[in-house]
Order: sequence, then structure tokens, then C-alpha cells
Amino acid sequence: MSELKRGKYRHYKNKFYEVIGVARDCENPAREFVVYRQLWDSDDFRFGQIWIRDVEDFCGFKILDDGRKVKKFEFVEDED
Repeated sequence: MSELKRGKYRHYKNKFYEVIGVARDCENPAREFVVYRQLWDSDDFRFGQIWIRDVEDFCGFKILDDGRKVKKFEFVEDED
């Protein structure tokens, strides 16, 4: 895996998240997950909610309804 930068990312739905780091599955250390937290509040999940996602999925692309291919998460700012 190429090094994933820590910092702020914009999801393709225009919500912001902060990547905390990359974790490994203790049962299968070859499996890597991005650990990140949401930087917005909603009725279902509060600001700071922690999430994990496969590195490949996090770094992957989404085909939008209009046919455009966009990154799921776009790096926007280094961690301070």
C-alpha cells in the first residue's frame, strides 16, 4: 500500500472526514483499514464518529449517475 496521508478528506458527497491512520486486522494482518472520523454532525451520527473502511475502497472511485468517475475521498488538508 502506498502511504495514506493523515489529514482532512472530502467525500464525494461533499462531507468532510479526518484520517487518523491505517489499522491491520489481527486475524489477517495483510488486510488494512483506514481509520477516520467524521467532521460533521447528523441526527444518526455525531461529530467525531469513528469509522473504518478497507484501504482499497477508501482510495477507490465512484461512478456517479451522470457517468462521471470521481475519487470516493479527496485529500484536502494536512494534519496540523
